[in-house]
Amino acid sequence: MTHSIFGQVTTVRKFAHGDIEFDFYHEDEITTYRYSSDPSRLGNFPKELVEILVSTLTSNVCVEIFFGDDGNPTHVELEECDDEEEDLEEELDDDSDSDD
Repeated sequence: MTHSIFGQVTTVRKFAHGDIEFDFYHEDEITTYRYSSDPSRLGNFPKELVEILVSTLTSNVCVEIFFGDDGNPTHVELEECDDEEEDLEEELDDDSDSDD
């Protein structure tokens, strides 16, 4: 059964031997994923997908990662994240304006 997770890249680690690890924040937890040139490693992400995900670090981009029936990632979708703090500030400003 295919499934997906939605969140943001929080940390990226690139190693001298070419491996790339990234931490992905979703549902109030962090999961570490890895790309490796060694195809025998479990949970190996395709290099093309990792490069896209790594590019979202320190941006206001949220990511949805889709996994196939075999548990391997198949594709990603990127979208601009809603800024919850900014939304809260706007709500508070609206409330204070209505008090006048």
